[in-house]
Amino acid sequence: MKKIFLGVILSICVSSFSIAQGGNSSQVYDLQTCVDIALENNLTLRRTELNQGTIEADLLTNQGRRLPSLIAFGSSGYRWGRSINPVTNLFETRRIGNINTQVNSNMPIFNGFQINNTIAQARKNLESGQYTLAAAQNDITLNVINLFIDVVFNREQVKIAENQLKTTTDQFSRIKSLVDAGSLPISNQLDLQSQNATNQVNLINARNGLRLAKLALAQAMVIPFTNDFDVIEPEFEVSQAVLASDDPSEIYEIAVNILPQIKAAQANVESAEYSVKVAKGAFYPSIGANVAIFSNYVDQAFLAGTTEIIPFPTQIENNLSQSGNLQLTIPIFSNFSNKANLQRARVQKRLAEVAEEEAKNTLRQQIETAYTQALAAEQSYEASLIQVKSLEETFRMAQQQFGLGAINSVDFQVAQNNLFNSQANLINAKYSYIFRVKVLDFYFGNPINLN
Repeated sequence: MKKIFLGVILSICVSSFSIAQGGNSSQVYDLQTCVDIALENNLTLRRTELNQGTIEADLLTNQGRRLPSLIAFGSSGYRWGRSINPVTNLFETRRIGNINTQVNSNMPIFNGFQINNTIAQARKNLESGQYTLAAAQNDITLNVINLFIDVVFNREQVKIAENQLKTTTDQFSRIKSLVDAGSLPISNQLDLQSQNATNQVNLINARNGLRLAKLALAQAMVIPFTNDFDVIEPEFEVSQAVLASDDPSEIYEIAVNILPQIKAAQANVESAEYSVKVAKGAFYPSIGANVAIFSNYVDQAFLAGTTEIIPFPTQIENNLSQSGNLQLTIPIFSNFSNKANLQRARVQKRLAEVAEEEAKNTLRQQIETAYTQALAAEQSYEASLIQVKSLEETFRMAQQQFGLGAINSVDFQVAQNNLFNSQANLINAKYSYIFRVKVLDFYFGNPINLN
């Protein structure tokens, strides 16, 4: 009894371990998980995020330029030979040890608003970087969705190929029986056997296509690919609402005001404008303030009438001096460097404006293309629905006639191929239409999902 009990406990432990291992090694993902993993693992996206840290550091540096600097330093050393004793101010020929201390502070008062404009430019650069990051995330999301749909599409292709093979296999068994009974010529059996072999090749190709689609999705997610990798197919809804109520120009008017790639381009133009202002500021006079505190100590300063060295704190206090001054700098001639910097800044602003226009043109063309493709996919999908229904009835009748010997194997194969080709076209049109509509939905600024 004890052995049986121990055996049961051991079996439970092994089963639990196997379940746990299986749960951890599961590689079946839904769409949102695929997108999340791709966003987390994408190195280009990570590099863009790190670059934001550099821009933040630039902003911090420029903000600090408004504040006064504060530097404290000291030095210590010896002098030999004839030199001035810094305490007595007398020439002496001896070794003199000294310690010098100083605190210095500088603060800009006016520099042609260059600091303010540089800070504003850094903020715009940070804003542009954030929009660029969001645009990169959108690109990755769209790519993953496209690859995800491609996996589901190829899975449907496999199902069609399996059904096609099953149909010819079942039909081959019936025809072989009729041929063996002498009811049909052997040519019918050979033709169907050839078609069955062709369908087997089609199934192999479909499965390879599915594997390649899964591989592409796994690589976009930046995870190792295994045979267990698979996706959870969502409930697809074919909707015509977007195409029925909008046209490309209306979609563009919405997208141009919300998409991050356009906002990034606009922020770059504003950043370039601040760069022009910074360059103009170099032509203005600048004013700065400086304050300093200085003191020193030497080992050859003695108390009056004694050989006792004046203590360090006393010397520091007695030798303490302060200074303060205003600095005015007037740029009169800078060897054309200020003029050249202003010209470069204006050119960069113009280039940023051209880049903004290019971004808008690219967006408009993308929307026009996506809309046209969605419209074509919609029409193809509707036509394929009608075609499949018609060819299903044609194939059903061909099966009956072929079983009765009313048509030959060639006519049967033609009917079968027409049906399965139309089913494949329907699947292709369906998923193409779904993706195109989702892309248009993305241009409206809506979260992308396939449900």
